[in-house]
Amino acid sequence: MAVLALPSTASAEPMDPALERLVTDPSCRTEAGAISASSIASDTPCRADHVRFKRLMSQWGWALAPSAMHSARTTGFGGFHLSLELGIHDIDQDASYWKDGTQGPRDPSSDRASIRNSSPNSTLSRYALKLRKGFGFGLELTGDVGFIPDTSIISGGGDARMSLLEGFRTGVGGILPDFAVGGGVRTITGTPQFQLTVVGLDLQISKPLPIADSQIITPWVGYQYVWIFADSGLVDATPATDPIGFCNYAGPNIPGNPDLGRPDKNPPSGHIYDGQPICRGGNPLDFNNNIVFDQARLKRQRLMFGLNYRYEMVSVGAQFITDIVDPADAQSSDADKEALQGEDRQWSVILEVGAAF
Repeated sequence: MAVLALPSTASAEPMDPALERLVTDPSCRTEAGAISASSIASDTPCRADHVRFKRLMSQWGWALAPSAMHSARTTGFGGFHLSLELGIHDIDQDASYWKDGTQGPRDPSSDRASIRNSSPNSTLSRYALKLRKGFGFGLELTGDVGFIPDTSIISGGGDARMSLLEGFRTGVGGILPDFAVGGGVRTITGTPQFQLTVVGLDLQISKPLPIADSQIITPWVGYQYVWIFADSGLVDATPATDPIGFCNYAGPNIPGNPDLGRPDKNPPSGHIYDGQPICRGGNPLDFNNNIVFDQARLKRQRLMFGLNYRYEMVSVGAQFITDIVDPADAQSSDADKEALQGEDRQWSVILEVGAAF
């Protein structure tokens, strides 16, 4: 059996994805990530655990969704708002898909990779730089770029929103709150194991409350509908086994290079030119241990409560986000409802400091 050393890439982070461990039968692979003896004996490759993949992507999608961290009032015509944002997002750290699905810390003495993340972070944090720009008539656009500590993942995206009722200061309009509708998209880079794009549509109501000549407090409440689009890359479920060496690969089964038969088969396989790998004394099973998870198309419904304080150009704000319904109840398909059944609601705290000019 050809076994490789586990990767010792210095850039691997504790919360980076390790989707190769999300298999339905863990006995198909050893803890070190090699093909197992039981898998060879039963001639059964590893199978992807699609349910745990969906659950993991649901929680990743929650953390990477657009934060909609703003009141319903825009920056106004020609206005800018530059800010730093910190998002702290709850995850189910005790779930097996976080323990099996993330790398875990490296051994400080040997610098070898973990075989399982026994203590995932209790939250995912995201730091982001944001620039909002007003264009008049209630239109505002936002650019966003950020990263998640303890991972190699970088995310970015943009928002657009329209304030339908803002700026009135006298009469009936001065009593009514500001109202805005908007949407945003976030996507990621930094991992080949999955691609994640999250789209959010939000509605917000806010009311600025002047407390001094240069100070304003603005509370807001909002609703957000989130779509999560997650797609798996090609994942090697047994990265510590080299399929070429394990097979003793002699090329494809084509005319001029016939398969001499598999004596381990009953009856032995014959000379069929099917293009499959020819193994001279080895086993081709590990070629089948490359897995792809079913795509995840999930939804979440979120409620937002925020507060912003502005003193002249400087502004600070905070926002709390929570699920309105259980993750399973937010899904439209029965398969997704079943996959997320029993999943807990999540929460997020968003903190922001910036300057408006």
